[in-house]
Parts: sequence; C-alpha cells; structure tokens
Amino acid sequence: MSDDADGDVPHQQARWFAGEQYEPLLSEKRTETVEVDSSLPDDLTRDELELPAPAEPELARHYTHLSQMNYGVESGPIPLGSCTMKYNPSFTEDIAAHPGNRVHPLRDDADKQGILRLCHELQDALATIGGMDAVTLQPPAGAAGEFTGIQVAKAYHAAEDDERSEVIVPESAHGTNFASAAMAGYDVVELPSNENGRVEVDALRAAVGSETALLMLTNPNTLGLFERDIGEIADIVHDAGGLLYYDGANLNSLLGKARPGDMGFDVMHFNLHKTFATPHGGGGPGQGPIGVRADLEPFLPTPQVRETDAGYETYAPAQSIGRVHEFLGNWLVLVKAYAYILRHGDEGLERVSETAVLNANYLASQIDYEVPYGPFHHEFVASADADAADVAKAMLDHGVHPPTTKWPEIVDEALMTEPTETESKARLDDLAAAFDAVAATDPEDLAETPTATAARRIDQAAAARTPRLSWHALDEE
Repeated sequence: MSDDADGDVPHQQARWFAGEQYEPLLSEKRTETVEVDSSLPDDLTRDELELPAPAEPELARHYTHLSQMNYGVESGPIPLGSCTMKYNPSFTEDIAAHPGNRVHPLRDDADKQGILRLCHELQDALATIGGMDAVTLQPPAGAAGEFTGIQVAKAYHAAEDDERSEVIVPESAHGTNFASAAMAGYDVVELPSNENGRVEVDALRAAVGSETALLMLTNPNTLGLFERDIGEIADIVHDAGGLLYYDGANLNSLLGKARPGDMGFDVMHFNLHKTFATPHGGGGPGQGPIGVRADLEPFLPTPQVRETDAGYETYAPAQSIGRVHEFLGNWLVLVKAYAYILRHGDEGLERVSETAVLNANYLASQIDYEVPYGPFHHEFVASADADAADVAKAMLDHGVHPPTTKWPEIVDEALMTEPTETESKARLDDLAAAFDAVAATDPEDLAETPTATAARRIDQAAAARTPRLSWHALDEE
C-alpha cells in the first residue's frame, strides 16, 4: 500500500470505518514543509510553511467522507416547518450559469436589455400570481421584503397625512414580522389565536383603531391553516384606515388556487428562495420582492423596470422610498425564479400547490403524535409527548432530518413539519416511520440521542452564543 494513499493516521481512518464518522483535517494528515520567499517585510512573513500534501486519492476520499457526514436536501427530506426547504431542480442552476447572464450591473440600460426584459416579465408574473398591481424585485430576502413593504406602507400613510404608530401581528406569526415592524419604528400589538388556531376576529376588532398602520398576516398561517374569515378580517382593517400585509412565506400552498390581492391584501412579499426554488438555507442568497396595490406603487423602491417604445428602462417611482439593495438585487436568484415559473407554467404551478397540500395532510395522518388542528395546507404542527428537542435529536439517528421544534408556542412541544411538494409518497413513509420509531422510544433514552451522527448531543445555547469559528479554538481548551 502506498504511504500516501490514506495518510499517516491509520487509527483515525479506522474510526471512520468503525462508524464513528471522524474525518481528520488535512493538516492532521501528511504534510510537507515549504520554504517561503517573499518580498514583504520580515516581520510580516515566515521562512517556511507546513502545508497539507495529500495524494489525489486521499484528497478525493477526504471530501467524500466530509460530504457523507453532512445531511442535505440531496440526502433526503428536510421537513423544517415554515422554512420550505424543498429540493431545487438543477436545471435552474444550468440556466443561471449561462454566459448571457454575465452582464456588469453598471452597464447602461441600452446595453442590458435582456436582463431588464427578464426583470420586467418576472415583475408581471409575480404580480399575476399574487393578484397585485405592481412588484419590485429589490429586497434581497424575505425579512428585507417585510421591512421594505412596511416602509412603503409607512410612506403611503405619511403622504395621506395619516401618521400611525401600531402594527398588529398574530401570536403565531413568523418572528421576523415582529422584528420588521419594530425596526420600522412601530409599536407591535400581538393578536391571540382562537380555539381553532386562526385569528380571533373579536380580538382583532378590539385591537384596530386610528393608530393601526398594518395587520401582518400569513395565510395559510403558521399552523398550516387557511384563515377562513379573511374577507371579514380585511374589512375590519380597511374600515379602520389600516393596510393588510401578506407574509408570502407560505405562498407555495396557494399557487394557481388563490391570490392574496383577491383576499384584500394591500402589500405582500414573495420568498423566491422558498416558493420558486432557489437554494435556501445557510444564510442565502435569497430574494424577497414585494407586490402592492396601485395606490402604493408610487412609493416602491428604486430602480423599477418598465417597458417603453424604445425598449426597457429603469426609473425611480414618483415618491420612492429610495434604494434598498444595490443594482437589481440578487440577479441570479431572479433568473432561477423566472426559469422555474416558465418551466412550470400555470398548470404546473397549480400542481405544486396541490402536491404541497396533499403531502402535508398525508404525513400528518400517518404519524403517532397528536396533531391538534387540521385540515392543513403546506405544513402541520404535531405535539410531542416528550421534549420536542429530544424527539428531533432522536430522529437524526433514524437517518432523517427533524422538523422545526417548540414553535409556534400555541402547541405544546411543537413539531412543525413541512414535507414540501418535492417529496414522494415513499419518502413520506420513511419520515412517518422515523416519527413512529421515536414515538415508541423511552423518553429517558431520547435524552441520550443522537448516537450515530458525526456530532453528538451539543449545548445548543452555548453553540449559538459562543460559536467556535475556527478549529484552532479547540486548542484553547
């Protein structure tokens, strides 16, 4: 056997094959000393460096082992409720990589007509899907879309000489709703849910008033439930002079079936990285365009794209709130969303929503945990009879990714689960089997899981508050 076929640490390699999934760093394997010849000052350089020196087979196996230690959407479902971590078709990556997309953003409008046409057609497509009159592609994420939408609404009220101080947010809303409203300078009024998990209409009627700028609402909501009183809800808010904001996080369950604009929403954001299949997670990139009704259009951020007799051009709306992102946003995310919409067409987008709804209701019906509400749209929330965090960790030992846990808080020990439209019945059955196996496990045993993963049970609070950003930190212990 060649000395450099598997490195100089056979005991560490053996730990991998024993099932402990330990892969040493390249610097822990075979290295070589390289002399440094630099023109920089001596106090800024070293005379030599010790660098990894793996042979090609060792290097290939190193990265293959690392990939096997990680779980991604190519490994199996990631049913994180609310996050819509679905499989993204690879054809959109091929289109995004097309040389024609490599256009410098500072070129004149006349020199990037193809890009502007794509943006204009995507604006129109999203407006049609959402039932809105105008769309801006600017915001680079869902939360940025929320903040932008609130700022547009704020500018609208200001132009009407109607300064308002409050934004109403249901208790089950995404945390970014509360944060976006507060960042925009509003007082946040929390709205309770009724016994069916939906908006308590009487509480809403009592909460709205002359200070109400917005009601932020997700429909279907975080429990996966459609707000059946949406017409009455819209009337209550509008009668008080407020606006209705649609959080588009759950739009994948409505495509081709219902439109927020038709429900009475005045402003909304789209999560292109959730509904329209751009890789999601790990910090981005995302894109959160917003749509508005006609009388809010003058306040949209700049630049907007429009069609003229001479072609396509960018412009600043009359009372624009200004720029919220450089250039035209995360351009390649827009390309992928545009390609996804065109590939599916009207009927295909309808099938997306139909399958998302079918998958959620099927999986909810197959697991041995209490599911207190229903029927559902894109997701459901089960209630664990043990610590939900323990349930999640135990599911890792069954080779599947766990759902979101302990949220929304209106369900005890919540297991918030979104199988998405991309999973087959066979994979949903695998997920259900993992749920059921964990449900049958003694709670004391759950507290010791996971046992078959590269990283064992960790202190989540410490990991979040004092992260180790370099492996060198291990040497400090």
